[in-house]
Amino acid sequence: MIRHIVMWRLAGETADEQRQARERVKQAFETLRGRIPGLRDIEVGIDLSAAAYACDVVLVADFESQQALDGYATHPEHLRVREELAALRIARHQVDYQRL
Repeated sequence: MIRHIVMWRLAGETADEQRQARERVKQAFETLRGRIPGLRDIEVGIDLSAAAYACDVVLVADFESQQALDGYATHPEHLRVREELAALRIARHQVDYQRL
């Protein structure tokens, strides 16, 4: 199994804009549940710490295999979500690793 972790810093000039951006990212990625072959689990969390160095949102997704993760990268539903949220992203960090 491959675990795919992505963290984002999001745009927003006011606290309300930032809150809305975080919720939008969470809701959009949660729509992928059950729509991507080989995606076993997906969780999206919103940061509570408000630390200056923290990311705003984290996605943790488990895939059956590297092939399933590769398919996710080009799946039309994933591409739709990425495009829909592109303007919100300031920074993106990713880690993929094999789970035993």
